Amino acid sequence: MRNQAQPTDSYARYPSLEDRVVVITGGASGIGAAMVEAFAGQRATVVFLDIHDTAAEQLVQKIETTGLRPPLYYRCDLTDIAALQSTTVSILERFSTVDVLINNAGNDTRHSIEEVTPSHWDQTMALNLKHQFFMAQAVIPTMQRAGRGSILNLSSISWLIPSIHLPVYVTAKAAIVGMTRTLAHELGTHNIRVNAILPGAILTERQKQLWFTPDYQAEILERQALKRLILPEEVARLAVFLASDDSAAITNQSYAIDGGWT
Repeated sequence: MRNQAQPTDSYARYPSLEDRVVVITGGASGIGAAMVEAFAGQRATVVFLDIHDTAAEQLVQKIETTGLRPPLYYRCDLTDIAALQSTTVSILERFSTVDVLINNAGNDTRHSIEEVTPSHWDQTMALNLKHQFFMAQAVIPTMQRAGRGSILNLSSISWLIPSIHLPVYVTAKAAIVGMTRTLAHELGTHNIRVNAILPGAILTERQKQLWFTPDYQAEILERQALKRLILPEEVARLAVFLASDDSAAITNQSYAIDGGWT
């Protein structure tokens, strides 16, 4: 299977993103890290939240060595809503505004119907859904004052395809699309756009280590129209476009990036 990436300079630059403040949750690894790199490459001011300090510091150093403006890392447990809110206050004290919010953080640990307890349900929802709403709530006032903004919520194709072994995760990812739609309509009068991105089977290190067995990869390629695996940076390029002014008329939409699986 082929997964060749094109040279970075072969992709679009979006001047509207230069110096804009972009906040990315779960930015230390996987799709989130690819987004941090992509927005840094657009010369945005990138802030990312995570709890994995070593990975976060390595990412900052990697970007700094390229000569680009290094992103700023804030340690924050997003399931702690009070901590999330206080971290957002700190970010706003430093920059006064947030132009783009990307609700990326999530956790797709497999689980069966039988093992789900009320506490497991609450924790899975906290990891995948709850923080997205409260991050948006925290930055919406500054976007309203600015008269513009872009919020991107990471959902998944998992609720569109026959998914098994992660029922609570699938429920959360379906709910994200509903949340996206209602926020888009509530915030449109302030020129704040809200869209969702629905990744398919993305070749992140976590997926390779935990789930991407030869049998599963064969299933992916059988179901996709494109017969190759999709890379994190390809998801990041979609996010960059949806955050930029080039997509100024796009809101209330959900974009699958899955090689044609759905």
